[in-house]
Amino acid sequence: MTLQAVLTALLLPPLLLVLLGMAGAGLASRGVRGGLALALVAGFGQFLFATPFVAGTLLASLDPAPEVPRAVAAAPGAIVVLGGDAARSGTGGDVGPLTLERLRAGAALQRRTGLPLLVTGGPNSPGLEPLAHSMARSLREDFGIRARWIEPAAGDTRDNAVLSSAILRPEGIGTVFLVTHGWHMGRAAAAFRRAGLATIPIPVRIDRAPDGRPTDWVPRPDHLAESWFAIREWAGRLVYALRD
Repeated sequence: MTLQAVLTALLLPPLLLVLLGMAGAGLASRGVRGGLALALVAGFGQFLFATPFVAGTLLASLDPAPEVPRAVAAAPGAIVVLGGDAARSGTGGDVGPLTLERLRAGAALQRRTGLPLLVTGGPNSPGLEPLAHSMARSLREDFGIRARWIEPAAGDTRDNAVLSSAILRPEGIGTVFLVTHGWHMGRAAAAFRRAGLATIPIPVRIDRAPDGRPTDWVPRPDHLAESWFAIREWAGRLVYALRD
């Protein structure tokens, strides 16, 4: 596991809140004032992040607003699908559900346009094959489409952009359809522009913004995961803004 992955796990919910709750309980058991309050706040925060209302609000804050299509310098010459998550399998690695959603959108777009596909993503963890290889295999076996280019080294979104540009620019391609989730599109499109590729965003699964109905307050583990993705994405935007 990389240092970046360790810091991401430690500094974001749910692990951060678990650690704060444990610290608060430990302090309370020693009679330290405020320990119980810290534990209760951490527990309540865990509850909130697991609700559809908070998770949906966080994701909606990242989704791109509907835009009137803008003119680009040239017609897109390729479709770029960004890797997301990976899953372990008997063969050592496979695409995760988020990546599969992106591949499905990329495959549908390829059938409509006939444009060649590029998949990009390095290993998500030690022992797994590069995600781009899993993506290319899924495209071939699940959708009957072959990726023209496979970029297997990218470790983050900026790498996706820089390494994809290094493949496509020598091919004379300066504009691409970019396929990733709506909540990731803002950071991804900006990274590709900085790498010299104009993009036409193809956001995947833009969810409804929650409206506070009773079911929006029923916690579930999958919504805790959505909150984690949203908070990590905001943290990534901040890091990119400071770095670039």
